[in-house]
Amino acid sequence: MRTKLSQFNFNLPSKLIAQYPNESRDESRLMVVHRDTGEIEHRVFKDVLEYFDDGDCFIFNNTKVFPARLYGRKEKTGANIEVFLLRELNHETRLWDVLVDPARKIRVGNKLYFSDKDDNDLLVAEVVDNTTSRGRTIRFLFDGTEDEFQNELNYLGNTPLPKYINREVEPIDKERYQTIYAKELGAVAAPTAGLHFSNELMKRLELKGINFAEVTLHVGLGTFRTIDVEDLSKHKMDAEYFKITEQATTAVNKAAANKKRVCAVGTTSMRAIESAVSAESTLKPAEGWTNKFIFPPYEFSIADAMITNFHLPKSSLMIMVCAFGGFDLIMKAYEEAIKEDYNFYSYGDAMLII
Repeated sequence: MRTKLSQFNFNLPSKLIAQYPNESRDESRLMVVHRDTGEIEHRVFKDVLEYFDDGDCFIFNNTKVFPARLYGRKEKTGANIEVFLLRELNHETRLWDVLVDPARKIRVGNKLYFSDKDDNDLLVAEVVDNTTSRGRTIRFLFDGTEDEFQNELNYLGNTPLPKYINREVEPIDKERYQTIYAKELGAVAAPTAGLHFSNELMKRLELKGINFAEVTLHVGLGTFRTIDVEDLSKHKMDAEYFKITEQATTAVNKAAANKKRVCAVGTTSMRAIESAVSAESTLKPAEGWTNKFIFPPYEFSIADAMITNFHLPKSSLMIMVCAFGGFDLIMKAYEEAIKEDYNFYSYGDAMLII
């Protein structure tokens, strides 16, 4: 039984942490891992087409990343601050959960100013509560319409690249740190397995008769939070909003009933569908919050294939992949990925487990 955190550790050379996306979305590398034989193949991502047939179903997470990182200054002192928007708590009063840095300078009652390049203050927020050491609740003081408010946030906000990408945000990130099918605004991190799909590849999959089901899970920073307990059964995931429509359940359940392959694109799609399993082990429509943490041993109910990136040692994402692919086989695959210089993390290469 694999329930100890330390079992999921491995040494990852920092040079393998991708700092930029591949030039073409669908030409990153693809490792194909066969659960039945243990075979590992090295392919290019667009070759994924060869492993699926007419009637198979791909499940995509259509969440859309919003520009969650704001840079501003504190009233009176003018001290520079970074505010990372986590989630909107109240639509009407524009109340948000945020992380602030440096936190020691930001107290309840402080006003925070966010300006454009010409130092015009476009947004002002007031700190109304302390939630954690770095967490605050802020209220944006803005009189305009919701569309005007969103426009200001989009203008001032920056693409929330993860901290392990050690560079400034560049224009390329606005497009590439977003899936081509992103629709539902609400994520602070991209569902990275989906970043490999190009318009051309999607069209080719469609022409082959492969069906698409879209689910929504708004990826929060909690997905990447460090697990700090050795006993995995004691780890608590942060809750993330998810939604599965009737349309998605129909497509997925039809494929399963016809003994066709059902492929979850990414750990977030997998978490969403595993949070909405009916008593008959089929997918059911659902909406709400999930804090489901999947670790071995775990019986998956919906998908029998999975596309995922290469993840951080001891992360909840890597642990879920081990639960799906089998601990020994996935650890062997990761060892092979390091030996073969695969790129890791958000802008890295992909793995298909079948």
